[in-house]
Amino acid sequence: MRIKLTLAYDGRAFAGSQSQVGGNTVQDHLERALEETAKCPVRLHLAGRTDAGVHAAAQIGHFDAPDHLSMNPYNWLPALNAKLPATLRVMDCEEVPLDFHSRFSATGKTYQYRICTLPVLPPLQAGLAWHIPKLFDFDVLQQALSAYLGRHRFVCFAAVRGNETADTDFHRTITEARAEALTDGYLLTFTGEGFFYRMVRIMTGAAVAVAQGKMSMEQLCAYIDPGDVPYSTTCSHCAPADGLTLTQVWYDALK
Repeated sequence: MRIKLTLAYDGRAFAGSQSQVGGNTVQDHLERALEETAKCPVRLHLAGRTDAGVHAAAQIGHFDAPDHLSMNPYNWLPALNAKLPATLRVMDCEEVPLDFHSRFSATGKTYQYRICTLPVLPPLQAGLAWHIPKLFDFDVLQQALSAYLGRHRFVCFAAVRGNETADTDFHRTITEARAEALTDGYLLTFTGEGFFYRMVRIMTGAAVAVAQGKMSMEQLCAYIDPGDVPYSTTCSHCAPADGLTLTQVWYDALK
């Protein structure tokens, strides 16, 4: 039986989502809970990576339940949550076809980024929003975000991991990039077929830089359509991890 998990977590508590030597990642905690429940190692697959400090409201993962277990999907939810820290929760479990893969079956993702513009950052927003205690031009922010729409070579919005090559395809299609004005700041939403390492944070930082007058629209557009620049050329404006949340993984047509 293949089980699909919907996960939510406060990224401040973890060193990212993908397993690391230190053992304090979302995958590490879940695999320990799975092994404790199944009494044998169980491999968890996630829809994608999130960095340390990045949150998730609906990250998706899957695993194959060992044959010797007769647990149904509803049994897995309380069994796993009882073994996980309070900052990580399995929100839903369901059986899926064996050809479903949390990563390779995904057609896209939606991220949201929260910005607080109050003079003082409320304590309950600490680690959950980027604090910019100075108003900037909302219309220009919207204009900057709209420049991301469509298919572009986002090589300048991909932080280097070290595994890139000259043949890496940096093209991605963005179907949604917009901002919503809140009483205490702004909420940015990005939807696309996929995002590179720190891509949403760099897109956010660059759009805010334009709205603050620190970068021109012409400069932003040059980053979006950079021509034949090397993969090591990255836009220097990167928003902090604090305000970023993975809100949906798509397994059908993007909105």
